[in-house]
Amino acid sequence: MLNADALSQLRQLKTDIKENKVVFPGTVKATNGRFGFVALDEGRDVFLPPEEMQKVLPGDRINVTEHEVEKGKTQGVVDEVLETHLTTFVGRYLIKGKGHFVAPDTPGINRWIFIPPKERKGAQPDDYIYCQIHRHPFKDGKGQARVLRIIGKAGEPGIERSFTLASFDLADTWPESVRKQADSLSEDSLEAHHEGREDRTDQPYVTIDSPGTQDMDDALMATPNATGWTLSIAIADPTAVIKPGTPAEEEAFNRATAIYFPGEPLPMLPDAISTRLCSLMPEVKRLALVCDLQVNNDGSLGDYSFHQAVIRSRGKLSYDLVSHLIEGREDDEIKALPDAVANSLDQLHQTATALRKWRSEHALLSTDRPEFRLRLDENKRIRLIEPAVQNEAHRLVEECMVAANRCAADFLRQRGEGLFIQHPGLRDDRAENIRKLLESHAPHLADLDANSAEGFKALMKQTEDLEAEVPVKAIISRQLARAELRFEAAPHQGMGLAAYTTFTSPLRKFSDFYVHRLIKASLWDTPIKPLNAQQLEALQASQIRARQAANSLEAWLKSDYAKSLNEEPMAGTISRTVPSGFFVRLDCNGLEGFVSCRDLEGKFSFDPVTLRLVHNKNGRIFQLEQRVNVTFAGVDDECRQINFKLVDAEEIQNGNDEAGS
Repeated sequence: MLNADALSQLRQLKTDIKENKVVFPGTVKATNGRFGFVALDEGRDVFLPPEEMQKVLPGDRINVTEHEVEKGKTQGVVDEVLETHLTTFVGRYLIKGKGHFVAPDTPGINRWIFIPPKERKGAQPDDYIYCQIHRHPFKDGKGQARVLRIIGKAGEPGIERSFTLASFDLADTWPESVRKQADSLSEDSLEAHHEGREDRTDQPYVTIDSPGTQDMDDALMATPNATGWTLSIAIADPTAVIKPGTPAEEEAFNRATAIYFPGEPLPMLPDAISTRLCSLMPEVKRLALVCDLQVNNDGSLGDYSFHQAVIRSRGKLSYDLVSHLIEGREDDEIKALPDAVANSLDQLHQTATALRKWRSEHALLSTDRPEFRLRLDENKRIRLIEPAVQNEAHRLVEECMVAANRCAADFLRQRGEGLFIQHPGLRDDRAENIRKLLESHAPHLADLDANSAEGFKALMKQTEDLEAEVPVKAIISRQLARAELRFEAAPHQGMGLAAYTTFTSPLRKFSDFYVHRLIKASLWDTPIKPLNAQQLEALQASQIRARQAANSLEAWLKSDYAKSLNEEPMAGTISRTVPSGFFVRLDCNGLEGFVSCRDLEGKFSFDPVTLRLVHNKNGRIFQLEQRVNVTFAGVDDECRQINFKLVDAEEIQNGNDEAGS
């Protein structure tokens, strides 16, 4: 037994060790395996072995000590958890022996978590559940969870959407305060806002959209003049009926954007506002923020002005109908159009043609990539994937929207404050690889400063039809930075414009809604609740979360649909390459699937400069935009990834020969 002196010395020794211990603050980063890392605040990563990862959750802020395990190699030991951010998650309910667990469907949690008897809410095996961390695992590596809600079972109609909403903490219902606010609005309440606005109800504005669209943001009109055209873009004006700081605005900020899930979108504003009172429906009076601008004969923009107006759209026209009119067809629906509308559509087409020509010469156009539309069945799963053809009417609307948004950006830039979309061009960490790529495969472009706005624009233009051993433009396009919201004007390098913002979708995007507030506050001194830097960061995070949710649901639905594919070879294009293989986008339906290097003969090396996979012995190459043939090889249900198997031309020919014999 230790005497009092020995116990005192031991306590002092522990105190000395604790005081002399060097701890580093950082954030836990999970991996696909059982180990992980701590991203230290000082800028380096420390390895966390599996036994230490058991004590923490992805995103935890921790203090860690670093220990040398062998010469030159260290690993971290978790000293304390400072704060944890992962509080709720989704997963599948499991029973193993007498234990009840949740298998999380959350990246980075690669273990089952125990659910105590009092926290199970009657969940049954294989139920999808929405959970909360009940006890953090730091103390002994054994965390606990409680069931907050049972989402449903696999196979139930709509379970994919319900599970996705829970996974990303997205609300599918409106708070009571928002419902009351929306219900308090009516057609009569709109008339109170007509006073002081320009009456444009006699002018031939029309909406051009898909037949099923209900939340119509814009209506268009164009008239010729001596030097080009007057283009008038009327945008729905929800800021007129939603006061700053009210529940509907707060909820729109939290949602950030409407999410166009297949079959059933998740709106940003209640239907009473977005699809009825503020939607620019035909033959009803609606409030609008109108941008009138001069488009010169060469497609350049002249003077512009903004107006608060009341309009009455003369019709909701489909893209197909407008495209047929542009092509000169004369079916009954086109003949039924009023002369004023038909004439305006003709002028809109001429205006848009000039605008697109100017952009092709002075800015950058995005490359048209084949798009596909998902058709769902009664069980809310994919019944059919069909091409979504982009015609002249789509391009007409796009050019008008871009022109109006350029005016909004210029207006805010001149006032020195606003909300802008910046695109910085290349990712900073890929600049050196791009330099090496140009030196090797386009040396005449190597001196361009791709980090500057003008240099990047020149690079993208001059690589458009470049003949080289590798697809230079595709490689560059795969290494671009993400666009960001900013309070200060900055170049949108992806579009080749000095400044850009959007205000043409205020029913669907909060950033556009807020730009309306800014324009109206500047011109008519209307009230506004300014965003701060922290709110801007939260808004961007919500936008990213919305995109991830839409992509996650589509990936789930597509991976289930892929199981119906037969074994026939399918043609496609390599859309992405990684060290472990490459992704192929099918021509017939746009599905993307993975071809693993493990299923190919021999070993391949990945070149980070050309993004190529090169066979170590025979030199066979797989690279972006390469045409290949594949067959369906199954689905990885855990990560909802479609897998393909490469089929060589010889195999296809042999198969055809056998079929014909």
